[in-house]
Amino acid sequence: MNHAALPSWHDGEVRSAILRFVDEVTGPGESFLAPEERLAVFDNDGTLWPEKPMPVQLHFLAQRWKQMAAADLSLAGREPYTSAVTGDSRWVDSVITEHYDGDDSRIPVLIDAVVAAQRGLGTGELADSVREFFATAQHPGLRRPYTACAYQPITELLALLRDKEFSTVIVSGGGRDFMRVISRSMYGVHAHQVIGSAADMVWSDSRGTVVYGDGAPLVDDGPEKPVRIWSRLGRRPVLACGNSNGDIEMLRYATANGPGLGLLIHHDDDTRGEVCYTTGAERALAEAQRRGWLTVSVKDDWSQLFAGDL
Repeated sequence: MNHAALPSWHDGEVRSAILRFVDEVTGPGESFLAPEERLAVFDNDGTLWPEKPMPVQLHFLAQRWKQMAAADLSLAGREPYTSAVTGDSRWVDSVITEHYDGDDSRIPVLIDAVVAAQRGLGTGELADSVREFFATAQHPGLRRPYTACAYQPITELLALLRDKEFSTVIVSGGGRDFMRVISRSMYGVHAHQVIGSAADMVWSDSRGTVVYGDGAPLVDDGPEKPVRIWSRLGRRPVLACGNSNGDIEMLRYATANGPGLGLLIHHDDDTRGEVCYTTGAERALAEAQRRGWLTVSVKDDWSQLFAGDL
């Protein structure tokens, strides 16, 4: 076991179990996996970086919706444009909370606004606007750039796994093309290793590029996650890390057959700028206990949250 690995993790049962699993599947023995079988998948919001007070992409979209409402005043009286104009995220938060509780009655309204925010944009145009957002935007609670909000313990885990010849892939309910812009610089994950919700796209012959269309996007969450992993990669993961009810099926997929490790991040620390919450993760926490997944306590298992913290 590598005692110098994962320096931002407290010594304890969780850290030891992670290192033991990595040793077992990469060293000689009955649990050995060839490098091509070593696939680790990670959720993004709440797993790789904070998702409270709102997911980062919704901050980006709120700016776009505010611009759209200024250009078309008729939008200002409709959600989520009203929330964007007033700077009140409670409506969006409530829709997401309902989604994780199994109620998607208002999700179509949110999805329609997401589609409208990028309709007609070329892929390069969207990427440029995302880069512009990350150049200045800050986390409203932590008062630090979003690009400095990667959870240090998870980036250490990603680096350890790659050092052991694992493929590390992001599998998120967030927008695929939003994450691709910063996935390599923040997490060392290449753009082609990002799986996420994807808008309808079409080829524009006149512009010579791919543009975002009008069709409903594929939402990569819950049972869709293992489907997308297989359809994109043709491989079953052996390690999965998530934090919410939307990650249950992905965690089950990684741990159902043969050697597999499931990690569930539990946001139970409100002393270091983190938001303490279980909303949207109640079923996942129960499943973790029932199925033997490792519940990672932010409070007890992580000695620091972000690079540069003491």
